Amino acid sequence: MARRSGPIQAVIFDWAGTAVDFGAMAPVAAFAAAFEGSGVPVTIAEIRRPMGLEKRRHLAAMLADEAIAQRWRDVHGTAPGESDVDALYAASERQLAALLPLHAEPIPGLLDTLAALRAAGVKIGSNSGYSRRMMDVLAPAARERGFIADCIVAADEVAAGRPAPDLSLKSLDLLGLKHAAAIKVDDTRAGIEEGRNAGLWTVAVVISGNEVGLSLEQWLALDAGEQNRLRQAARERVETFGADFIVDTAAELGSVMRAIERRIDAARK
Repeated sequence: MARRSGPIQAVIFDWAGTAVDFGAMAPVAAFAAAFEGSGVPVTIAEIRRPMGLEKRRHLAAMLADEAIAQRWRDVHGTAPGESDVDALYAASERQLAALLPLHAEPIPGLLDTLAALRAAGVKIGSNSGYSRRMMDVLAPAARERGFIADCIVAADEVAAGRPAPDLSLKSLDLLGLKHAAAIKVDDTRAGIEEGRNAGLWTVAVVISGNEVGLSLEQWLALDAGEQNRLRQAARERVETFGADFIVDTAAELGSVMRAIERRIDAARK
């Protein structure tokens, strides 16, 4: 879809790894526990690979991976099927009910950025690969910590999940900005493609998200050299997502807004 024209009227944030939960740690822990309960080991890299998808689709994508499917056959004697996806999803939901309130802290600096956006008249939307049931746990915990979005769209509230544009389109509809120009901020390929397919400006985050994959405490414990090495390696992967802008975290949106305004002004001349 062609990019929407006009001034930016909304910013739509992904949740885990973008707005809250530095490193997107909650879904990783939940899926790891679910697979452990099934008796089939998986690696962190295997868990993170489909990140950004609706969670049941995420689990289905993992089971479709040949290496994981072979491990499943070795343990259970049969190929994984839909009932196995359902069982893993149910186990993940139980895990997330306990984990999400512990991973609701906003990304450092984000609340100041949100205040500046709102002061400029920009609305704050949000959407997620989490289900409404999961968001009903996460959103109140994030609200207590200061992150409040003007709308929340869960993955099971649209006909087609990422990378389809439905989540962004519904977010704008709920904001009363159905045809407005907006920004989608995300840490995953699927989320960036969602924004692009909706005709939005897109901003990919690097260090707070899935590609670095460290908690804030783990990140801060690294020396500057190791941080730079991980940042550069993650950035090279994120560059393949096709985002308009790449930043370390969503707290840097102020500079992105100014850059977009300059592009819009230049296009008018």
